[in-house]
Amino acid sequence: MTENRGKRLNQYISDYVVFDLETTGVRPDFDEIIEISGIRVREHKVVEEFSTLVNPGMHIPSAASKVNHITDDMVAEAPEIAKVLGEFLEFVGSDILVGHNIHTFDLNFICRAAMRIFGVEVGNDYIDTLYMARKCLPQLSHHKLSDVADYFHISTVGAHRALADCAMNQKCYEELGKILKQIQKTQPQIRCPKCGAEMVKRKGMYGEFYGCSDFPRCRGTRKV
Repeated sequence: MTENRGKRLNQYISDYVVFDLETTGVRPDFDEIIEISGIRVREHKVVEEFSTLVNPGMHIPSAASKVNHITDDMVAEAPEIAKVLGEFLEFVGSDILVGHNIHTFDLNFICRAAMRIFGVEVGNDYIDTLYMARKCLPQLSHHKLSDVADYFHISTVGAHRALADCAMNQKCYEELGKILKQIQKTQPQIRCPKCGAEMVKRKGMYGEFYGCSDFPRCRGTRKV
């Protein structure tokens, strides 16, 4: 699901909302959100938090509980997503969103729920720190949030709970941003001729080429 969302950016900015979800599984057309958290940042400083458990209206599989430690009993009295999502979207406002692996995971859940419940699109532009970490830390063999946090000596205590992951990722983003600024001084960004997003170097059948970072929504390309 990419049609009803903003552009994926690769920038270091001072004002944003970092967010994270916990879910009953990995399929946005079947599974449900069970926790949603966000941290508002202004001038690189945390100024406000949003966090709540969500009653998914279904049993939480044991495989999910083993990862996030959220059980059916914990969400029994929690509000449903129809109430929580409106509050979260109001908290987010028009801010740029930051998160880890949100391009292929969290935003799929958010966008699907927003369309299903309110009939609205989530048009906020966003920064996925997974892609940012791959660019800034190519020496790492894996780029999970915990891998990035370990590299920067950031605590991973409480990992796989939404608010803890937000706090962890906010610190990681600030560190990655410093590296990105240095990279962009020596490697100026190449912009997509179709949408203006950053282009990244890829390998294809006929060799290397530049492709739009907002793929698959934009399929702009350019020769190396």
